[in-house]
Amino acid sequence: MRKENIGSSFDSWLREEGIYEDATAAAIKKVLARQVESAMQEQKLSKAEMARRMRTSRAALDRLLDPGNDSITLATLQKAAAAVGRQVRLELV
Repeated sequence: MRKENIGSSFDSWLREEGIYEDATAAAIKKVLARQVESAMQEQKLSKAEMARRMRTSRAALDRLLDPGNDSITLATLQKAAAAVGRQVRLELV
């Protein structure tokens, strides 16, 4: 027996609660932090070397990699991407 969806979608619920934008931003930040960390592991980069490549402090790198810290700037993301040979691509839809 197949159950039909009851109620609205999760996105609709987030919008109704007024937290859609915050939840989406937090999710994007977590994904980006994981991607940076994964690229560091692939290239066997230590945090100290990554921070040096980004021309920043290790504390700033720790904030970038912390999935709970969503106060990262676009400039920091671009530095991190460049440090591992990648680019940040943003798109408005």
